[in-house]
Amino acid sequence: MPRAFAKPAFDIGFATNDIDGYTSFWSDDIGLAYDHLAKLGGGFHQHRWMQGDSIIKVNHTRTPLPDMPLAGYRGVMLAAGREAELRTPDGIPVSLVVDAQTDLTLQVTANDLDAFNCFYGDLLGLTPDGPNAFRLGRSRIVAQAGEVPEAPGWREKGLRYMTVQIFDCDGLTAEMERHGAVIGAEPRTIGQVRYSFVRDPDGNWIELSERASLTGKPVPQG
Repeated sequence: MPRAFAKPAFDIGFATNDIDGYTSFWSDDIGLAYDHLAKLGGGFHQHRWMQGDSIIKVNHTRTPLPDMPLAGYRGVMLAAGREAELRTPDGIPVSLVVDAQTDLTLQVTANDLDAFNCFYGDLLGLTPDGPNAFRLGRSRIVAQAGEVPEAPGWREKGLRYMTVQIFDCDGLTAEMERHGAVIGAEPRTIGQVRYSFVRDPDGNWIELSERASLTGKPVPQG
């Protein structure tokens, strides 16, 4: 069942040791506007680029990141003024499409399409948008069947997670856990953002973010 979200789009997150390469890629090769830098702690700085209502987050650290297999999040399609097939410095496919129906499409491989549909539609509450596809405003996630290894974390090199902006991080995290979702990280607060992570049936990481600037209310502390 569709639910209310605090922003009409989801975001996607990468991790890398090559911030110069990613800056050149998103700013120069793709032509996206830089948003801002956020400090995440643990030696990670998050660089953010804007694609419509979506944010492309690149979490950078100087600590060497291992080359781990990707889970189900495999590629991205962006609305653009030209057609092109590109790859990020860490090898993630990025397609530029003229007249795309969404600003950003996250392309997914799933072990079980029924489980994918149940999680993103029934549990997370995105709007159905065709076979094995769901929409949140001008962003879309679409799956195809295939073999998916489980990824250990969301700070491994490459495309690692998506973010939805919500109104109650603690409440939604608990609701999803009651309905069988695996909790990747319990709710915590950094500044004016309360966030947690849940994992889909293939082990992909989904950030549930309650941001005061979007909800219009203070976030819980602690």
